[in-house]
Amino acid sequence: MKAVILAGGFGTRISEESHLKPKPMIEIGGKPILWHIMKGYSHYGVHDFIICCGYKQHVIKEWFADYYLHNSDVTFDFTRSNEMTVHNNVAEPWRVTLVDTGLNTMTGGRVKRVQPYIGEEPFFLTYGDGVADIHIPELLAFHRSHGKIATLTTVTLDQRFGVLEVEEDGKIGSFREKAEQDGGRINGGFMVLEPAVFDYLEGDDTIFEQKPLQALVEKGQLMAYRHNGFWQCMDTAREKEKLEKLWASGHAPWKVWEA
Repeated sequence: MKAVILAGGFGTRISEESHLKPKPMIEIGGKPILWHIMKGYSHYGVHDFIICCGYKQHVIKEWFADYYLHNSDVTFDFTRSNEMTVHNNVAEPWRVTLVDTGLNTMTGGRVKRVQPYIGEEPFFLTYGDGVADIHIPELLAFHRSHGKIATLTTVTLDQRFGVLEVEEDGKIGSFREKAEQDGGRINGGFMVLEPAVFDYLEGDDTIFEQKPLQALVEKGQLMAYRHNGFWQCMDTAREKEKLEKLWASGHAPWKVWEA
């Protein structure tokens, strides 16, 4: 199966870095978060990737074109007509298709644009700014078990603040620190989709999370895989710092490839 990764947005809420590169190319531990996502899928045998590019797509394309330079020791011999020798050749078992899906295309439009590269087969879809310790084979098994068009992974959105319990007359009944159960469940990406999903996608203005998903809900074709483990998006500088600290600690939960 192929994994499609949305990597074309502007990343305006982390503009400290996204003015120079696409958000999926912002680094955690010296590697783009896109690389972390791909390593997670690859650990479970998913090696064929389709990257939906848009904003500053050249940065993504150049990084993959120079993958050996980024990850191996290299000798440049200027005495021999600029001969280059790659040492300790670091390679991944990946096939990566980088597709220009447009600068202002919405998420659904980007998925629609890569349809020719997917074919008539189920595929994974996720966002290029979130990591998790999801067990991909279990997610896929759940999707296959229900026979519906789409499965998305739901995760718990953490509360950042203390919780007030307010009575009807305005009196505060209690104040306590946040707890895990206080968070609502949201779409965490890591979706599995049947090719029939393309029937729900129209032009570049289609926002996948709106009309297509709503239509799937109405027809009873959208299922939720509940993930109760680690999940974190990188939407802000604060969230990037959190991921950096976890990586530096040597205990990054999403690093399943070395668990």
